[in-house]
Amino acid sequence: MSKRDYYEVLGLSKGASEQEIKRAYKRLAAKHHPDKNQGSKEAEEKFKEIKEAYEVLGDSEKRAMYDQYGHQAFEQGGFGGGGGFGGFGGGGFGGFEDIFSEMFGGGFGGGGRGRQRVVRGDDLQYNLEITLEEAVRGVKKDIRIQTLAECDSCHGSGAEAGSKVETCPSCHGSGRIRRQQGFFMTEQTCPTCHGTGKKIEKPCKSCHGDGRVHKTKNLSVTIPPGVDTGNQLRLSGEGAAGENGAPAGDLYVVIHVKEHDIFVRDGSNLYCEVPISFTMAALGGEIEVPTLDGRVKLKIPAETQTGKLFRVRGKGVSSPRGGYAGDLICKVIIETPVSLNEEQKELLRKLEESLEGTGKNRPKHQGFFDGVKKFFDNLGK
Repeated sequence: MSKRDYYEVLGLSKGASEQEIKRAYKRLAAKHHPDKNQGSKEAEEKFKEIKEAYEVLGDSEKRAMYDQYGHQAFEQGGFGGGGGFGGFGGGGFGGFEDIFSEMFGGGFGGGGRGRQRVVRGDDLQYNLEITLEEAVRGVKKDIRIQTLAECDSCHGSGAEAGSKVETCPSCHGSGRIRRQQGFFMTEQTCPTCHGTGKKIEKPCKSCHGDGRVHKTKNLSVTIPPGVDTGNQLRLSGEGAAGENGAPAGDLYVVIHVKEHDIFVRDGSNLYCEVPISFTMAALGGEIEVPTLDGRVKLKIPAETQTGKLFRVRGKGVSSPRGGYAGDLICKVIIETPVSLNEEQKELLRKLEESLEGTGKNRPKHQGFFDGVKKFFDNLGK
């Protein structure tokens, strides 16, 4: 039998917004949920159909595929393979409970469905400081983190060897207790098992029944070339261990690059200031400038002014995603001589006298004071 159009199932038009889809799902799911229609096979099938429609239309990527190809987009292994949609198989209705709790603070049912409470471990963050050279070239770093790991004594069960582990009789393994007050439901952590969903005869002495212990873990992290401050590396499964055998969280290594004595980084380019003498600026010459790969020669043309930028191609930073390296931008700064002796001072005085009144030798100087004179002349008018 062919499936009904998903928009028709939710009573929507094809151009419905995300909020309209969500509201329609909440309303129909609440109406046809099996807990409100116990024993009704028709309600159960209707709810499955509603949930299946929402699994597709509530996901932008799946919805785009459905709009283009219809039900055929999910056949022969489409999204999630031929086994339906995540969390839908096996007659469970966990997805409904999650969204319905937004409205009423809990789902329907009295005391749980016998599902053990399984909570994925927490994600962790580690701040790693590296040098600019390490960031540009890449490096392997050994780090040490404090985390919750699976208990070696009980292997995560929380029970001593040979001890019985039974489903909590109060919550039937759900870890939550629900109480009905008319149409509304209240939900709280089970006071018997404290949310674990288990009743342990003899708790493990090492972890006191939690199944997890605090440990120091040593890890090796490979930093790719080209990373910058704020970049994150995800180490899957290296976060805190989950409860009741649930998967561990992830570890996020956040990169912080130290300030460099010479270079300043801006994206893929490196910048540095290079001091040159007054004589070299006037007459020109050649100097050596540093790069992260060694030294390179830089030709300074005659009559160079302070602040002029020179570009050294390919001596910057390569992107972690590949591609060409950036450039090294050198800003020349003309250094004023200091601690002059009398002979040197006299030579500079003679040079100054020789330049006096010759605007062609100092065009910016002459242009500036001509502008100042004109400014004050206009004020007097």
